[in-house]
Amino acid sequence: MASQRFNALEDVLHRTPNHSTPDPRRVSEYFGENTFHIKVMREYLPEVAYKMVKSAIENGTKVTREIADQVASAMKDWAITKGATHYTHWFQPLTGATAEKHDGFFKPIGPGEAIERLEGDLLVQQEPDASSFPNGGIRNTFEARGYTAWDPSSSAFVIGKTLCIPTIFLAYTGEALDYKMPLMRALNTIEKAAIDVCQYFDKNINKVNATLGWEQEYFLIDSALFNARPDLMMTGRALFGHAPAKGQQLDDHYFGSIPERATAFMREFEYESHLLGIPVTTRHNEVAPNQFECAPMFEDVNIANDHNQLLMDVMEKVARKHNFRILLHEKPFAGLNGSGKHNNWSLSTNTGVNLLQPGKNPKSNIQFLTFFINTIKAIHDHADLLRASIASASNDHRLGANEAPPAIVSVFIGSQLTKMLDDLEKSIMAGKMTPEAKTELKLNIGKIPEILLDNTDRNRTSPFAFTGNKFEFRAVGSTANCAHSMMVLNTIVANQLIDFKVAVDKRINGGDKKDEAILKELQGLIKSSKKIRFEGNGYGQAWVEEAEKRGLSNFKDTPRALEIWQDKETVKLFDGLGILTPVEIEAKHEIELENYILKIQIESRVMGDLAKNHIIPAALAYQNSLLENVSGLMDVMGEKEGKALAKTQIETIKALSNHITIISESVDAMIEERKKANKLTTASEKAYAYCDNIKKMFDDIRYHADKLEMTIDDEMWPLPKFREMLFAK
Repeated sequence: MASQRFNALEDVLHRTPNHSTPDPRRVSEYFGENTFHIKVMREYLPEVAYKMVKSAIENGTKVTREIADQVASAMKDWAITKGATHYTHWFQPLTGATAEKHDGFFKPIGPGEAIERLEGDLLVQQEPDASSFPNGGIRNTFEARGYTAWDPSSSAFVIGKTLCIPTIFLAYTGEALDYKMPLMRALNTIEKAAIDVCQYFDKNINKVNATLGWEQEYFLIDSALFNARPDLMMTGRALFGHAPAKGQQLDDHYFGSIPERATAFMREFEYESHLLGIPVTTRHNEVAPNQFECAPMFEDVNIANDHNQLLMDVMEKVARKHNFRILLHEKPFAGLNGSGKHNNWSLSTNTGVNLLQPGKNPKSNIQFLTFFINTIKAIHDHADLLRASIASASNDHRLGANEAPPAIVSVFIGSQLTKMLDDLEKSIMAGKMTPEAKTELKLNIGKIPEILLDNTDRNRTSPFAFTGNKFEFRAVGSTANCAHSMMVLNTIVANQLIDFKVAVDKRINGGDKKDEAILKELQGLIKSSKKIRFEGNGYGQAWVEEAEKRGLSNFKDTPRALEIWQDKETVKLFDGLGILTPVEIEAKHEIELENYILKIQIESRVMGDLAKNHIIPAALAYQNSLLENVSGLMDVMGEKEGKALAKTQIETIKALSNHITIISESVDAMIEERKKANKLTTASEKAYAYCDNIKKMFDDIRYHADKLEMTIDDEMWPLPKFREMLFAK
């Protein structure tokens, strides 16, 4: 095994960047070239079909079967010009990955005759075998039927020789079996709620889109070193490994010069992304060694999420071509920064207004405050749901460590806006406002852009921070499907906007002027949501104690965070808005618990395998070499003098025995606990058992294994070390 490690290191030394032939065109000339976007449709579709599809994209209207036939034929003709021979419905099941089943355009029509064909019914709906996808008990394994249904709002695209058609995925009985369908329901709900509130300010607003700009963090590891680490291969993170002497403490990697091999990889995956219409514009080194980040321009949430899922697939494929493996795990290396997927969220209107962007006059700033304060109130009332939306076995390793936000949900808005809200809360008196008070208040509200002009504070410890014209949900994990957290966020904000509209209308009907009614209602929301706002250091113990005093939850692990899905108010919220049915909520909870169990189970098995079959044998081999050394000294120098000369070796032998014994006994105990957990009947019981009785053993096993790594002869250690994986260029 040691030879495998050194062979891997030798491979790294001989790596040269894979310089693919660059496309001489400007990005603007080939951007979206491999997507069947609206301009391509205009070229390939008859006028009537084009207008109907455009209406479906913009307004969610249905496409008739006749038009679907025309779209399918046009899509097939276009894809063939791109070299496509197959098509697939591309969907996002609750596995966390995307799924696809390829079918050929080829269709025999007689002896020795065939045509390329794609019909409307195959475009609009297919029936993949859904038996092996997570369903949370919605149906039995033998009830395998599931449907994928075309999402016209997301452009079809060609990868390699396959036309990929974005779709939703649902059960035969109609329940959502994916991330996309509930997200689209939530987006429709928040659009209606936001339009209703916007009517207070601008009657021309008839469309509101939730927008998303994600930031994707990741690590790059040489493929040879990756292949020599079974834990990275099987779990995505290093279950063992002593921290290197030099890690990220000098901050010299952050925003530094990008290594040549990494740059060559980035150029190619950006090129492939641009062909697919993914507007990736930013790349840079992150804090940890061999950690990087990319980010796109803002897009509508549904499209942005599709693009993120697609990008992760593209990155993986391109990385392999460059002899890299990409690590998207939230915490692949202990002691170093983990990776997140910061979700920057806002709301934009058909009039070109960002509803979370302060304007040029008091009226536009009251509109800004309305959406700003209602969002904070939504987070306050549903912080536990937001925490549940980012809960996973892998994100548990990251939250609250090395610049990741804590598990306590809070909102950071900066000192300037905090003062603004405090002043606003105090300035609105009960009863009628005098004209002078109204004038003074509006003058102060009109100054919001000036207040924000030099307010560049950023709080990296906050899980939900306002950053000038958007909220940044920093706690989302790097492996996550953005759709889950975005579904929850848009649902809770939509619900709050609906409640706000009812309350304001009630005040207006009671005799208040519109602006006065809005401001009074905002005052109440500021007051009732105060405890969720926090401007300090989220990493400190002082915040943990303060949060407890405020009554804020601190769910440090996934099973406890997920309990909110069983709450009656949660079911009422999602079912009432038509986002998730009670059956879908129950299935979601079950699936997420099962996912947690399986990931911890796999980590436990891999840890046991590495400890028993790799680390302990290496320790025993080194111990034997020391025993031979001690024996040799005693043979040559005599027993007494030999023992004296071998004092260090003997102490090392004892230390090795201690570490070996503890590791072996701990692994055996972990296996026994795993057997007990596997006999439990409910997913909830199993999840708690894996969390509280099995996962807790990981750190102790790792501690002693890492001590062995620092003791055993380097040539005998079987696994590539952190310093080798993280600093190999």
